[in-house]
Amino acid sequence: MDPEQVKELLGLFSEKIPALLNSLTDVLYGKASAEKYGQAVANFYRTLKDSGMNDEQAFRLTEQYMSSLNLGKIIEGAVGSERGRHRGGDEGRREIRVKMKGKDEDDV
Repeated sequence: MDPEQVKELLGLFSEKIPALLNSLTDVLYGKASAEKYGQAVANFYRTLKDSGMNDEQAFRLTEQYMSSLNLGKIIEGAVGSERGRHRGGDEGRREIRVKMKGKDEDDV
């Protein structure tokens, strides 16, 4: 590529990337997204409580659910730093097993 082509490409990037980042920020952190996120988490917690879980069990599972909905962290892990790429392993994870009323452990 000659210097003029590089200059033209950089000019296009400098125009498009800030708009793209602003749009992405609105999707991740905008008011509408926050409301949907809150409703999803509240519905998840309520469903756990209605199925017979105690407060602590429902809270812990809801924390895990919230982590799975964090699109920012998912993107960071996919394209982020070297440290982010290693988060996919099982190190540091804890498994929470919950026995539901009327269910054997094999049924859960």
